[in-house]
Amino acid sequence: MASIKRKAASSAKLPVAKKQKPAPFKLEKKERLEGWLVKDVAKQRGETDLSCNPKRIRFISDTQSIKQGCEGILYWMSRDHRIQDNWALIHAQQLAVKEKLPLHICVCLLVPKSELSTLRHYHFMLKGLEEVAKECKELDIQFHLLRGAPGEVLPGFVSDRGLGVVVTDFSPLRGPLKALESLRKSLPEDIPLIQVDAHNIVPCWVASIKLEYAARTIRGKITKLLPEFLTEFPVVGKHSYTATRPAKPVDWSEALGSLQLDRTVGEVDWALPGSAAGSAMLESFIDLRLKHFANHRNDPNSAALSQLSPWIRFGHLSAQRAALQVQRCGKAFSESVAPFIEELVVRRELTDNYCFYNDNYDNIKGAYEWAQKTLKDHAKDKREYLYTQADLEKAKTHDKLWNGAQYQMVSEGKMHGFLRMYWAKKILEWTSSPEQALSIALYLNDRYSLDGQDPNGFVGCMWSICGVHDQGWAERAVFGKIRFMNYKGCLRKFDVAKFETKYCPKKL
Repeated sequence: MASIKRKAASSAKLPVAKKQKPAPFKLEKKERLEGWLVKDVAKQRGETDLSCNPKRIRFISDTQSIKQGCEGILYWMSRDHRIQDNWALIHAQQLAVKEKLPLHICVCLLVPKSELSTLRHYHFMLKGLEEVAKECKELDIQFHLLRGAPGEVLPGFVSDRGLGVVVTDFSPLRGPLKALESLRKSLPEDIPLIQVDAHNIVPCWVASIKLEYAARTIRGKITKLLPEFLTEFPVVGKHSYTATRPAKPVDWSEALGSLQLDRTVGEVDWALPGSAAGSAMLESFIDLRLKHFANHRNDPNSAALSQLSPWIRFGHLSAQRAALQVQRCGKAFSESVAPFIEELVVRRELTDNYCFYNDNYDNIKGAYEWAQKTLKDHAKDKREYLYTQADLEKAKTHDKLWNGAQYQMVSEGKMHGFLRMYWAKKILEWTSSPEQALSIALYLNDRYSLDGQDPNGFVGCMWSICGVHDQGWAERAVFGKIRFMNYKGCLRKFDVAKFETKYCPKKL
């Protein structure tokens, strides 16, 4: 949920087009043969032998030397569930090749007891990992699915396999950071623990060493560093050193079936999990929707968005790959490329910055002082409508547009970005306090959205309800100085009746 008035990225490669009157929307058929992107990307990877930029790497442990006499290198795959275009795995393989050692990948499967642990999310995750495991077998990389918390299961696994270093990827969220610290404490002192930011184009700790106030304060920093970090990836190839003890095969059906999940929130049929499906969605965006992004991205009735967020959220697709391909293939649509890069790079990486440097990224204390004050001043204002969490979850409000947006999220696991802003702001307007509004918005987003439980979701709700990365506006009831959105404003933006007809539920 970015600001409504989005700014185009400031980059010499991405010229900002003058505002034009939107042309009538028309989604043309693809002109290129399906699957062209896979071939194009494979060729590009094959033309480089880059190493991972050292600035992308940081040591979590005091020890930095690989244990002598070890029998392998381990990549603990946590956030970025893919083989190719993964700087953490690239670094791990290059270490293994240098030391002439086998390469192992492991995922630690632990399901929290929570209403947010749904079949929708874990089906998508495990199906993507099944694709990872298959590719590992082809590349002679050992894939292991472990059950339990990393700090509890990895130290024993490392010792049993005689592994000499652990490489992992980066997440700014509380849970993964705690897991990383737990592993640091429980690993033997002579085992280095290395973290590689494989999710952001510009590593989070390089883009900024502090909490940034808004997109305008981080944009220049990221743009300046893009030439250094927005590079092609080397290929993760067949590994030359075979493990003497191969990994046990994973029964993926049993793994999914054994998990204690809320199975009432089922998988969706529009988004197939895995890197191959993510690449196909990127290809269709470049071919069909990119040309419409500039003028129609705020219209929920138009197929103009990339739809890439589930694959990026689960690490099935690299945002860096998406940026590279859109830049290469979208030169004829510079008016769309610039705002897309702004959202994919600047706005998305701003959310990692916020969660990494702000421990209160999911509560009112994380808001700026002016926002906390204005929300407190208006907390007791009279609300015209008050709804419970159950009312909102079942889309039982007086607002057909809001109900339609909520129903789309429940049934399809997605909501248009413009409507997510409206949806969250109405929750602030219709609940008894800002704290309750934020709690409900995060619960609904994280439970039903396929891209939920992610920095983008946390910051999106914080932007809408708490004014994070925004500014103060004209004061009004309930909202105070928080930016206001209403139904009439939506009527001016798009055909509301068309959306309501399609999504407003008869039953939920």
